[in-house]
Amino acid sequence: MLSKSTLTYVQFLCFVTRTIAAFDMSSNQNLAVYWGQNSYGAVNPDNTAEWQQPISYYCDDTIIDTFPIAFLDEFYSTDNLPSIDLANTCNTGDNSLFPGTNLLNCSFLASGIETCQAAGKIVTISLGGATGSNGFANDTEAAAYAQTIWDLFLGGSSSTRPFGSAILDGIDMDIEGGSQTGFVSFLSALRTLMDGGSKPYYITAAPQCPYPDAYIGTTLNEFGFDAVYVQFYNNYCGLTNYDNPNAWDFATWDNWAHTVSPNPNVKVYIGAPASSSAAGSGYVSPSTFTPIIQETMAEYSSFGGVMLWDASQAYANDRYDISVKDALLGGTSSPPPTTTTITTTATPTTTTTTSPITTTTSTSTISSPSPTTTSGTISCAGVAAWQSGVAYVGGDEVTYDGDLWTAKWWSESDVPGGASGDWANSGVCT
Repeated sequence: MLSKSTLTYVQFLCFVTRTIAAFDMSSNQNLAVYWGQNSYGAVNPDNTAEWQQPISYYCDDTIIDTFPIAFLDEFYSTDNLPSIDLANTCNTGDNSLFPGTNLLNCSFLASGIETCQAAGKIVTISLGGATGSNGFANDTEAAAYAQTIWDLFLGGSSSTRPFGSAILDGIDMDIEGGSQTGFVSFLSALRTLMDGGSKPYYITAAPQCPYPDAYIGTTLNEFGFDAVYVQFYNNYCGLTNYDNPNAWDFATWDNWAHTVSPNPNVKVYIGAPASSSAAGSGYVSPSTFTPIIQETMAEYSSFGGVMLWDASQAYANDRYDISVKDALLGGTSSPPPTTTTITTTATPTTTTTTSPITTTTSTSTISSPSPTTTSGTISCAGVAAWQSGVAYVGGDEVTYDGDLWTAKWWSESDVPGGASGDWANSGVCT
C-alpha cells in the first residue's frame, strides 16, 4: 500500500504532465493561491521544513493558476515609495533596501517569477493586507500613484523595481481598513496604463463575504474588476455555514456580478483557508469542500474558481491545493482550449529556508458584524480553537475554555478573556 506522501507525489507527477495552457480569466476552473507571508511558518516556527519556499517551487506543476504576492503593505513610506514584506523570503533582516527608501530589493525573485509566468501562470502584487497602511488623500494623488505602481511592478521602468526585470501581470486589492478615497481614480489610471501595455494585465480584489464589503465595497461598484476573491472565512457567511441559507451568500455576490459590477464578465471566487491553522474559522476538509465547489460552479455563471490562503499552508496540509484543483476540474465546465502538451518529470526541490519571520499576516478581517450572542448557548461547529502565536483580526471567531469568542481587533497571543480585552465572549458552546 502506498503511503500518503507517495500518493501525493504520484498525484503531483500526474498534474505535471497535463497540458500547459495560457492563463484564461474567463475560465471557471482557476485556482489562485496567495504567496509571500509564510502563514504556516507563523504558526509553526519550529518546523522550518514546511516553511514558505521560493515562488518557483510552487510552479513545478499545473495546479495553481494565479499567485498574488502578499503584500505591498504601505503605500507611502520613505521617499514616497511603497514598502513590501515577504516574511521569510525577502525581509529587512536578510535583504537590502534601495538607498534612501524603505523598499526592499527582492530582485533575486525575478527569475522565479518569470519561471511561473512561462508555465502559463500569472503573478500579481497584492496591495494592503490585514495590517497594511494604505489610502489616498484625494483623487489627484491616487491617479499619480498609478504611475508609481506601473513603473515599479508592471510595464514601466524604474531604478527601484523590487522584482528586477520581472514584469508582473497585475495587482490585487486586499484592502482591510481605511478609506476608499481615490481608489477608483487610482485603478482607472492604472487600467489606462495597462491597456497600453504589451500584454494582458489584471486587477482583482479580495473582499470579505459580508455584502457589501466595508472597505472596498463602493469601489467594487464603481470600477470594473476582472475577478474578486471573496473571503468566505472568519465571518458568519463562511464555508462552515454553507448549508445555512441565511448565512452563505455566494448568490448575493453572483447577483452583484450580474447587476451591479461595471464589468459584466467579472469572476467571483470562493476564498478559503488552506488549512485549519490558516484562519480563525472557515476551514473545511477536502471531502466537504469538493461538493461546495462543484455545486457552486454548476449553479452560478459568475463562478471563476477558488482562492486559497496561502501556499505554505496548502502544501503543509497534504497538498490541499491538489484536492481543490481536482474538484474544479471535475465540475461542470467547458472543454479547455486546444494547446500543445508539454511533458516534464521535474521533481520539486526540497530546499528549506531558515530566515526569521518578520511579519505574521492574515488576509482576513470582518467588514460587517457577525450576529451577536450576549447570553445562552451557541453552536461552535467548525470554529477552530484559539492558538497562541496566531495573528487574529477583528471578527475572527475561536473557541476557548468551552466558549465562543470573537476578536474585537488585531491581536496575537492574547488569551480570550484575558486582561487585554481583545476578545468578546459570544456565548457557551453547545
